[in-house]
Amino acid sequence: MRFGKIEYLNLLPFDVFIKKYPTPSYFKIFLGLRKSYPARLNKDFLYRRIDAGFISSIAGYESARQKKATNAGIVAKGAVWSVLALPRAQKDDYQSASSNALAKVLGVRGEILIGDRALHYNLGGGESIDLGKLWWDKHHLGFSFGRLCFNKDSAFYKQLAQRFIRVPVKIPHYILQERSRQSNIAAADILAYLKHIHYRIGKKESIALSRFYTQMRLKGIKKPTRF
Repeated sequence: MRFGKIEYLNLLPFDVFIKKYPTPSYFKIFLGLRKSYPARLNKDFLYRRIDAGFISSIAGYESARQKKATNAGIVAKGAVWSVLALPRAQKDDYQSASSNALAKVLGVRGEILIGDRALHYNLGGGESIDLGKLWWDKHHLGFSFGRLCFNKDSAFYKQLAQRFIRVPVKIPHYILQERSRQSNIAAADILAYLKHIHYRIGKKESIALSRFYTQMRLKGIKKPTRF
């Protein structure tokens, strides 16, 4: 049960949830070792260096087709604050395949910035286009930037995902303060940011993903692969 973990604030509720969720001891040991950014986890997942994790939705296409994707994800229904296109020369963000592809699908040029770096930039008042908001304005559907997918242990991960999206997670004060210090983002801003993030991939979010994949195909945008 090798689980890869995105080290961003958008999964802070999952970090709190998984600490209490009953898992084998070796699961949590590995969880602490395999932390990275989405594009790196995509490769680890595709090369089966990890068995499961929140990977970019673009990399989760085959998992969804093979019914190896759960209904837990990282979803924005409007402005997301942490996936931005900056008014600079065209430049993809090496940390996220989905966000780079989304910008191309939306016809947005600029420097793509994601994660806590983007959140910090946004909170500082920097000029940008919020890709979550732009997608919502065009489709009125929530966009799933990431999805919990698995290569094995189907029953375990499906049950884990169901539990996560059903049970509200309260972030303990000490954890919030710790992450605030680590990210240099105020605790109040972290809580405000998390109100923009949802974790359930329902029918409408699935429709949105289908539209995204269709547009990718029409525009010739390639999905991450092993080869």
